[in-house]
Amino acid sequence: MELLDRKSDSTSINMPVTLEPMMEETLREDLRYYFMSPCEKYRARRQLPWKLAVQILKIVMITTQLVLFGLSNQLVVAYKEENLMAFKNLFLKSYSGVDEDDYSVAVYTKQSVIDNIFYVLDQYSQLDQLSVGPVSYAEENRRLLPLVICKESYRLGSVESSDESYDIDAQTEKVCLTWDPKSIATWRTNSSTFFELDFYRLVNVEISFTLKGINLQTISSHEPPDCYMFAVTITFDNQCHSGKVKITLDLDAVSSACKNWKISGTAQKNTHYLLIFDGFIILVCLTSAVLCIRSIVLAIKLLQRFSKLCLKKYNRKVCEDDQREFLNGWYVLVIISDVMAIIGSVLKMEIQAKSMTSYDVCSIFLGTSTLMVWVGVIRYLGYFQKYNVLILTMQAALPKVLRFCCCAGMIYLGYTFCGWIVLGPYHEKFEGLSRVAECLFSLVNGDDMFPTFAEFQEKNTLVWLFSRVYLYTFISLFVYMVLSLFIALITDAYETIKETRFPLTKLQLFLKTGKDFPLLEGEDDGGSRENGGPSVMLCCCTRVPKEDTTMLIS
Repeated sequence: MELLDRKSDSTSINMPVTLEPMMEETLREDLRYYFMSPCEKYRARRQLPWKLAVQILKIVMITTQLVLFGLSNQLVVAYKEENLMAFKNLFLKSYSGVDEDDYSVAVYTKQSVIDNIFYVLDQYSQLDQLSVGPVSYAEENRRLLPLVICKESYRLGSVESSDESYDIDAQTEKVCLTWDPKSIATWRTNSSTFFELDFYRLVNVEISFTLKGINLQTISSHEPPDCYMFAVTITFDNQCHSGKVKITLDLDAVSSACKNWKISGTAQKNTHYLLIFDGFIILVCLTSAVLCIRSIVLAIKLLQRFSKLCLKKYNRKVCEDDQREFLNGWYVLVIISDVMAIIGSVLKMEIQAKSMTSYDVCSIFLGTSTLMVWVGVIRYLGYFQKYNVLILTMQAALPKVLRFCCCAGMIYLGYTFCGWIVLGPYHEKFEGLSRVAECLFSLVNGDDMFPTFAEFQEKNTLVWLFSRVYLYTFISLFVYMVLSLFIALITDAYETIKETRFPLTKLQLFLKTGKDFPLLEGEDDGGSRENGGPSVMLCCCTRVPKEDTTMLIS
């Protein structure tokens, strides 16, 4: 009995000692399996690469969806732009077909201003006979929407040009008139006093009206037609009181489902097919997001197990480099692209159902998601050493490039503000901060250099001389120094990647020790590749599927 008791005691004492190596080896196998590529996982356990299959399917479907929506969006944008051009030719007298910077037509005499106002009203009253498009007066509750004309002026004051003294109240007042399209023909006799304009205190005259139209070209793409409400605003701007009145026409188009229209053919059926296709894309994106979230959760669990082992056995914490191996940024990118694709698909379905008209918002979501999906393909190319150069170069050069851009950005902002405040009044490319930044960026890339120099006219000799010093110093500094250093940083990172063998991290050393997965019968060991991450280091590991209770992370 004493002998049996001693054996049982020794067995209980030795069990933790024997279990610890087993737990360590199990963790090592789980980590190796986690960092395998999809093909290696299939060779190890005959497990199908579901995430890879879903990503390939998603790329094909989202790209197809984007192309279909892009073609439809082009038709919508072209329809709006062509209607804007048609309205400018209909309602603006002497319109040349080309706009200036911020206006369409300019007039310089009192009679020209009045003639242009009368021209708008006459053209509006004869719209049915003039327009070649399906455009007519808009209705609301079976009543025609009226035309509204308003004039805004400074409050009554007086001006005596002989002694150049002015008496003007800075407060403005607005007077408006409304006309029904049917009764607008009598406006000359009924409202003649309204058009007695005091130009010395006139700020602007605004004419606004609403028209309706239908876009029939969508039928050619097997979609139901869109009906539009066009809110037209024509403004006679005299705020500067410089003797030049600027005339602008603004158009706000809102689409909606056409009512009381019967379209024969397959348009409605094709719309249903598109809605089903968009719904299937949402399902695929949800599947992709769930698989990526599952992989992130499993990575966090593996990191916790590895951290406990390091603390217990080596009394050390896991370093940041090893922690970043577990936190895969590609999964985050895929999840973001899936969310944006789902939102864009929902918006597209609403647009096809004529419930909303946010084409621009939908295109931003779909375009950005497609960009991220295609960028995510680089993750799978990174498993091959020859295709991994771009990723490694970007990772090595990014910190230095960001620090360099911060320093160069300060100089760039200085030139931007200086060019805007000094050269803005004399050159159209320097009129606003955004335009200055765009102009300087094009100069850095060697575009438009001579026209930028040539368009500075010698109206002001001092400013002309300053512009030469400004442009020569900027081009010399950024083209010959900043841009060359920027390229040198990336080239240096690339050369470092090609020539340097990176030291193994603690995680890689842990995975390198111990036994490899046994090869399946009939497979050759093709050798291992060495790189900066464990996923590439384990490229030739395979494992025989076996029935055990050990859970391997896929």
